[in-house]
Amino acid sequence: MTSTTPTAPPSTGATRLRIVVGKPGLDGHDRGAKIVARALRDAGHEVIYTGLHQTPEQIVETAIQEDADLIGLSVLSGAHMTLFKRLAELLAERDASDIVIFGGGIIPEEDIPLLEELGVAKVFTPGAATTEITGWVAEHFAASAAG
Repeated sequence: MTSTTPTAPPSTGATRLRIVVGKPGLDGHDRGAKIVARALRDAGHEVIYTGLHQTPEQIVETAIQEDADLIGLSVLSGAHMTLFKRLAELLAERDASDIVIFGGGIIPEEDIPLLEELGVAKVFTPGAATTEITGWVAEHFAASAAG
């Protein structure tokens, strides 16, 4: 599995990021999203969890209003291609493509390269440890700051 290197916000030396964790679509299982949100918070980031049953439009609006650096989506419903694509389109329409998209859930390995082509920086599959997720954020955004 490969990942693209995301473009980070300008460096100011701090590592506290603003991360929106979204749970789009009709899937009602959010335990994983809440665990990831808590792990990111415990790693020192400001996390905004949107709650269940959010539309991509609602998630993008939250990210823009909250001046987020990243959006993490949890998708278990099988609609990952549609949801990630729409999120990326909306960010582009709102001139907010600098917000990095990552996500996880029940996503087949063969779909990961397609998601990366859509602009998803990283996809975590079932069984990914929270330390893998927080480590990826730290590695790729170590010099970033949420201003």
